[in-house]
Amino acid sequence: MVALDSEADALDRGDAAPAFELPGVDGETHALDDFADSDALLVVFTCNHCPYAQAKFDELNALAAEYDDAAVVGINPNDAEAYPEDSFETMVEYVEDGRVQYDAYLRDESQEVAAAYGATCTPDPFLFAREDGEFRLAYHGRLDDATNPDDEPTEREMKHIIDRVLAGETVDDEFLPSRGCSIKWKDD
Repeated sequence: MVALDSEADALDRGDAAPAFELPGVDGETHALDDFADSDALLVVFTCNHCPYAQAKFDELNALAAEYDDAAVVGINPNDAEAYPEDSFETMVEYVEDGRVQYDAYLRDESQEVAAAYGATCTPDPFLFAREDGEFRLAYHGRLDDATNPDDEPTEREMKHIIDRVLAGETVDDEFLPSRGCSIKWKDD
């Protein structure tokens, strides 16, 4: 398994979040506008099978539980035919057994949403701040300082950035790339 770092040039700081409308494991279809009541939105391209993504389940669950005014949305874009553990049915199982407890866990079957964001790995987190009625990119980067699945984090970097976004502070931190498995793109 080769680790891949997220792309620093996916979306630029201040870019509007690309719209999406995707099926969720809760049986509902979720769109970007569904999270308009949140002051911050953490969109994380993730999956079930990658050890790097699995290592961040607890942190993402904690972030989803800690904030009422920030939403955590996991989006799984992987080719489920090639990686059956990333199927919608298995996503449902992960939520039902409590491994995944995000505000929403969505399936990007077409992979168009992952491409629109410029996501490259799992996990690949994008944090948006609500500004003038739309979500604008505040930070694109890792969740914490544990860059390998077996490492224990010592710094909850994304939590501190979410706190600053919610406090209305300017976030101009350098984007520190996330590390994970490559997104499993479908063959064209």
